[in-house]
Amino acid sequence: MSTVTPAVERVALNGLDDRVSIFRVRDEVDAFAIRTDRFVALIDTLSTPELCTAILRELEPDLRGRPLVVVNTHADWDHVWGNAAVGDRAPIIAHAAAGARLNSPQATAVLQEKATAEQRFAGVRLVEPTVTFTDTLTLQGGDLTLHLLHTPGHTDDHIAVWIPELLLCIAGDAAEDPIPEVTSAHADDLRRLCLSLRRLRGLKPSIVLPSHGETTDPLLLERNLGYFSLLADRVRYLRSAQREPFEAPELGFAECVDIARPVTNGARAFYSMCHRKAVSATLEQASLDHDRSQRRA
Repeated sequence: MSTVTPAVERVALNGLDDRVSIFRVRDEVDAFAIRTDRFVALIDTLSTPELCTAILRELEPDLRGRPLVVVNTHADWDHVWGNAAVGDRAPIIAHAAAGARLNSPQATAVLQEKATAEQRFAGVRLVEPTVTFTDTLTLQGGDLTLHLLHTPGHTDDHIAVWIPELLLCIAGDAAEDPIPEVTSAHADDLRRLCLSLRRLRGLKPSIVLPSHGETTDPLLLERNLGYFSLLADRVRYLRSAQREPFEAPELGFAECVDIARPVTNGARAFYSMCHRKAVSATLEQASLDHDRSQRRA
């Protein structure tokens, strides 16, 4: 059993409004805090209550005279397993599907597996959200407005946060550097993720903060959409040439995915898996499109 305990690092970025704080667990995830006139919003609680508690200590000056509000972008373990640290002091807001995910046998199995492998997960308790919505929810902070937007495709329960006063989009896992992960290797999930990316792009943000990728570049949304468009173009070519896509170098990871930042071997393997899922979803979509065109012919 591993006993390595990661640490939370408060990250300062030039050009980021001082009401926005980034809390990073390297090789794992970023969480965010937004200080408004009326409340402090914590966007995700990290992977353990201990890590979330470390954020709360950092936020103590901001929380004097302001209540805490917690937002879960989605119910993946690295984003919300710290909920127990805030469950008795703040509302936890999430999409309606997040509670079912946290209460599922699959979530319990993942926790048991990770607790067996790493001591730091032994005390994790799965805490469901207390306030849910289905499409949009707006939090009025006085000086800042937080629009919570359902952005499925990475997961069914995924939400992003849009702060128009700052032209800031907290994208969660809907966008990622180099590529986001599709829920499954099926065309419908890929379609929904691309719709979510287009929805966020349509907001015309000046800053995009993904939960993974360590970037603020708003062009991340364009690059992610460009990657999926590249796959679609190459699959159409392969079908027209009657070649087998899985054997074609045009759909290889290195040829399709540009990783500009240093990543671990584990991260590279993860993004390779994401690429394989995206390829499978793209191939399924191409087959569906072909069948529809044949029926119309």
